[in-house]
Parts: sequence; C-alpha cells; structure tokens
Amino acid sequence: MVPVPTFPPHPTHAVTNKTAADSWTIADANALYNFEKWGGGHFNVDEKGAVCVNPRADHRSIRLLDVIKEAAEMGLKPPFSIRFQDLIRHRVERLNDAFAAAIKSEAYEGEYRGVFPIKVNQLREVVEEIIDAGEPYHYGIEAGSKPELMIALALHRDASSLVICNGYKDDEYIRLALLGRKLGKQVIIVIEQHSEVEAIIRIAREEKVEPLLGIRVKLVTAGEGKWAESSGEEAKFGLTAPEIMSVAEHLKKEGLKNALRLVHFHIGSQVPNILTIKKAVVEAARFYCGLVKLGFPMGFLDVGGGLGVDYDGSCTAYESSMNYTVEQYARDVVANILEVCRSADVAVPNVVSESGRAIVAPHSVLVVEVFDRISKTMIPPDTRKSAKDVPVIKELKDILANKRKLNRQERFHDAGQKKEEAYSLFTLGYLDLAGRAQAEALYWRICQDLRTPEPDEDFEPEELGILDKLLAEQYVCNFSVFQSLIDHWACDQLFPVAPLHHLDKRPTVNATLVDITCDSEGKISNFIDLEEDSRPYLPLHPLDGKPYYIGVFLVGAYQDIMGDLHNLFGRVNELHVFLEDDEEDGFFIEETINGSNVCDLLSYIQFDERELCRQMKRQIDDATKSDRVKPREGVRLQNFYEDLLKGKTYLKPRLAAEAKKKGK
Repeated sequence: MVPVPTFPPHPTHAVTNKTAADSWTIADANALYNFEKWGGGHFNVDEKGAVCVNPRADHRSIRLLDVIKEAAEMGLKPPFSIRFQDLIRHRVERLNDAFAAAIKSEAYEGEYRGVFPIKVNQLREVVEEIIDAGEPYHYGIEAGSKPELMIALALHRDASSLVICNGYKDDEYIRLALLGRKLGKQVIIVIEQHSEVEAIIRIAREEKVEPLLGIRVKLVTAGEGKWAESSGEEAKFGLTAPEIMSVAEHLKKEGLKNALRLVHFHIGSQVPNILTIKKAVVEAARFYCGLVKLGFPMGFLDVGGGLGVDYDGSCTAYESSMNYTVEQYARDVVANILEVCRSADVAVPNVVSESGRAIVAPHSVLVVEVFDRISKTMIPPDTRKSAKDVPVIKELKDILANKRKLNRQERFHDAGQKKEEAYSLFTLGYLDLAGRAQAEALYWRICQDLRTPEPDEDFEPEELGILDKLLAEQYVCNFSVFQSLIDHWACDQLFPVAPLHHLDKRPTVNATLVDITCDSEGKISNFIDLEEDSRPYLPLHPLDGKPYYIGVFLVGAYQDIMGDLHNLFGRVNELHVFLEDDEEDGFFIEETINGSNVCDLLSYIQFDERELCRQMKRQIDDATKSDRVKPREGVRLQNFYEDLLKGKTYLKPRLAAEAKKKGK
C-alpha cells in the first residue's frame, strides 16, 4: 500500500449549525453533493458511504474505490481519469431512442441521422465506442479540421450514416472530403464562408465527382450561456440571407443544383434554455423551406450542437444547467420542424444533430488524491500571559476570552480592527515577528470561535457569513487544473465535485482544492450550490493520514483535448472500465493508458533526452574532478537524473522513500 503523509489534527469545527453528534445519513450525503440530480441516474452513494457509478442507469453499479484499488494493483495511482465505456454507449442509445420516439409520436415522415462531433473528444477509445454503439442507428461523425476528417474517413464504415464537414477549408480539406465521396460515403461539405464555393466547384471537377453540400446559416436567434457569443448575427461562421441567395444562384449556374442537400446551424455548445432551441429550429426550418422552394432537393436539416448537460442538477436555464431533458429536446426539435414544413407545404427533412457534450461529458471521472493541507487555524495561538505582551496582543487575547461579554458581531469588528493595528505596528517596526505571528494566530482562533452561533441568537448577521469562506482550508491535490479541468480555469465552468468515500460520516471541514502547479489560479474555489448557484468552498472530511480521494464528475467533454502543459505536468493516467456481464456488480479494466512521463513532455518543447543527459554528465564529471563529488556519488546522481527523465510528472507521496527503506 502506498503510504501518505500524516497531517496535524484538524481543529474541531462544524460545517453547519449542527454538531458532529447529530445524525448523518446516506440521504444527507446525496442531498449535500446532489448526486441524484446532476447524476442522471448514473451516480449514487452506497450504504457504506462510497460513490458508485451505474453506467447503464440500471441496477448494476461499480464502486469507484474498487476501481482505484484494482488500478493500484496494476501500478497506477491518482491522478487518473476513469472512463466508463458502457456509459458512452448508454448516452448514444438514449439520444437515438429519444429521436425515434419523437418521430413516431409526431408521425414524422423523416428519419434521424445524428453525428458525433469529434472535436468534443478525439480520443480513439471514445470515438470507436461511439461508432460501435451508434451502428444500429446509422450514427455518423462530424469533423472540423483535416486531422479530424482523416479520423472520420478511416473509421467510417456505414454507407447509410453521414460524415459532416464543418470549419474553415483549404484545398486539401476539400479534396479529402471528396475522396470520401469517391469511396461511396455520404460526406456533406458544409459551406461556412462564401469564399469556399469556388474552391469546392473547382476541386470537384478536377476529381470528377459530384459533391454533397450543405449551407450553414447565420441565424438572428442567438444562444445562451457561456458560449452564446459563438452564435447570432456576430457569429464567426455562417452565411447571411443575401449570401445564401448568392450561393444558391451560383450553384444553379454551375449545374450543381442537386448537390445542395443540407441546412445547418449552431447556437452554442451548451444551451440551457429549451425556448432558445425552439426559436432557432423554427428560424432554420424557414431557411430550409425557402431553399426547397427555390428548387433545391435538400433532404437534411442539421440542428447542430447545444444539447446541454445539467452540471449542477438544478434543471433550470442557469448557464451550468438545462431546463429540459434529452427526450424533451428531441420532441421539440421534431415538432417544430414539422410545424414549419406543414405550414410551408414542404416535405419534412431528415433531422441531423451534432450533440457532443451530452454524449461524452458524463462518462469520465477525474480522481485526485489529497496531498497536503493549508489551514489558517493549523497552529493554535499561544494564549499564556507574557511580560512581553504588547497591548494589541493582550486585547486580542481578551477578545478571544470575550471578557467584555460582547456579541459575535462586535467581537468580529474588534478583532478585525486589532489585526490591522498589529500589521501596522509590525510594518513600522514596533512589533517583532513573534508578536506578528501571535496576533495572526489569535485573530484566526477568534474567527473560528465566532462560527458557532450563540444560544440566544435569532439570526445570522450578514457580516459573519464571510467566516466560512475566510476559514476554508486548502486541500492540496495531486493534479493540474490547467491540464485536466481547463474549462474551470478558462471560463468558470462548474463541475460536480465530491469525496469518493466517507460519505456515511458528516463532512466537518470547509475547503477549496488547490493543484500542484506554481500558478495561484490553479485551484477549484467555486462549487455547485443549488441555493446560491455556487459557493466558494466544499464540505469535506478531516484528513487522518490515510488516502482521501476526491472525484470531479462530468469531465468527458473538451477537458481531455483542451488541457495545456502548464508546468509540464501532462496527461494523467487513464482507466477504461466496462461492466462485467456475468456478475451483478462486476467490472473489469479493459485498458490502461499511462500518463505523460518527463521525457515525453520535454520532447514536445524541443529538449532532447540524450543531450540533457550529456550536459548533466559533463557537470557531474567536472564536480568529480574538482573533488566536490566523489566518483561513486557522481554515478548515483547521474542515474538518479536519468531515472527521473523516464518517470512520471505528478508527485509521489512524501513518505514513499522512507517506507521503501523500512521495507513496507
């Protein structure tokens, strides 16, 4: 077993007004961390207080601690991403079944032909699982670049499914798409800019193949939430109504009227409000009907992405939520297209959607281990009388003892005043370092005491509401926010965060999570709170020297691809987990992928491993010749350096070397 650091004991304080002696149940844990609401039937807490995953949203569950234990036996330890492949399959099936049900209930004469946008998660294991799960539904692929299109063409096997080509396109991109047409694939090149039309026509004639084309329309309807600016009239992509008319006339003139088959729009990656989706679908359907009436055969209406993920479980139009379900989304898309087409006397199109976030976000859990803790109240103040006590120290001691019998708010004001006075005295040289330290410790001890309401107190003074934030500890976790949770840092995306065990016990410590990068922004200090939208700390359990694991959930969309190499920590280990069919709660780790090692990352930034070793050896040799280092010691140092180059980037427990010496 890998040893972990021992931590000083936590100060005794309660997260809520309840005491530690109050009853605590699994239901309380579920309510506090909101598993049942954001989990969508995939996450819960078992009777032992451990988080479980239900990949198929049925009776079969996998305890995350069991996965962590099996990974340790394979030599892998956190941080790592656990991918539940069955959960991906379930999401693909649910989306396709939802559209099938909507089409049936509305007597809709078209079909659903969804595509997965590879940009959301290009990892091979993810894309292959989606293609395999989508095969019975003729579920296709969307690509937005040449590399993505190369993946799509190689993996695409189903002639009845679509390959949608979005993004800016040069001649090579267009020629690659037309290669797919020559192979008999339904590859649709979506015209994003007016300037692309001439190139498509020219290359299609060179390749002697008729293209399948789509037009991305620039809707007036804009999205909502964090990615709203990517849509509407100021959007980066899409054609205005005059540009669409110009392209339509040009295609007719060039004899390519039959090539135009699809209308496409996109109003954002995460649309929280179903009313926005309805408005966009109606507007786009009008464009579709208009092109049909201009004599184009058409056949497909692509409603783009936007199907949300309820990250906070509130089921509202808040930016980290969605006020609709997958089934409601499908019904509203189908019903609104049908209504517009009926009113225009136009045959309904086949419906295409590019739902990426909703497919892959839930399948991945980031597991981190707490490495250390930073606490303002870790060192108790020295309250003994001393002849050297200056007045400000004595006054802080009196406030701590509450000798004047003041209420909590008055004590808070007085303590703050005396703290500032102590800082001024220290700056001016009238208070030494020991005095400054004692003043700080006394202030934080006073704040800690003020968290407990007085017996006759009827309400919580608003000013004292800041105490929980001020006193929140920092749990240092072995991971990088910039690598594994880039959206939290870049755009304040909220992800569900919760301890993976001990949930049968009341959490008594408010904490933020800080990573091991040397950047002060490398932290999670904003957490889901249904009452206040968010809160600046998370209730957690005291550290007792044993491993304490925390999970960050719904991180399967974008985080794997968009993470950066800040501090050169690189990718974490990965585990791909499947349900064991012949066991009630069984699972197996089908594949593991080792995270980055130091040598790999250095090569990304043009440092050669051999050259670094040579330079280090030269310096060690010089130190040996000058007798600063003994020859045997020099060999050991060189071997140590070379071993680190092949090692992992993330931290090892501080007591690992000590335990190894003891033979543990």
